[in-house]
Amino acid sequence: MERFQQIDIWVFDLDNTLYSPDCKLFDQIDVRMGTFISELLSIDRMEARRIQKEFFFRYGTTLRGLMNEHGVKPADFLEFVHDIDRSVIPRDEALDAAIARLPGKKYICTNGSVAHAEATLAEIGISAHFDDIFDIHAFDYEPKPARIAYDVMLKEAGFKPERAAMFEDIARNLEVPHELGMATVLVTSENNEDGALINRLNGDDAGADYVHHTTDDISGFLTQISL
Repeated sequence: MERFQQIDIWVFDLDNTLYSPDCKLFDQIDVRMGTFISELLSIDRMEARRIQKEFFFRYGTTLRGLMNEHGVKPADFLEFVHDIDRSVIPRDEALDAAIARLPGKKYICTNGSVAHAEATLAEIGISAHFDDIFDIHAFDYEPKPARIAYDVMLKEAGFKPERAAMFEDIARNLEVPHELGMATVLVTSENNEDGALINRLNGDDAGADYVHHTTDDISGFLTQISL
């Protein structure tokens, strides 16, 4: 943990990173993405799911694939898929306390929207800690792991990457932060099926050289850093 002594910028992915996949929140988003595709293309749900996952693996997000191949307007898609019940997320007092103890500034870097991030952070009970949210709109709809997402964040927030740590549930999204000089942490869960699958398909896992640390307990990990 010695490396974290020089860190005063903390960057967090949102979905399946700052809340546990156990609450199945992203499962709701997953279902609504399938519904959107099924209705858009007039296909059954099985074929819609196949297309959904193909786009996710190929483009980084299902949205990017729909934009590229079907001209979907991002605002329409995001509004539809984020119309979900966030009450399934438990408030996380341990995470609230752990983030509060971290020195410096904290940011969200998400392939979702600001509106989704704000609502989700509020449900977890950690909204007050974050200085800014960088989302898919800010990235001009080029999602992580594309370099532009991180470049936009660095330009807007103005911090030095060697003073930053990034927390993610998908290993490939940590490759560019590693190249930039950030400390990287992969947050894992046996219930994060998409994260685990995409890591396997890309040959990315906890042993990749750009994954510096791995944890299945983000609150405990952050608490250990700040002690």
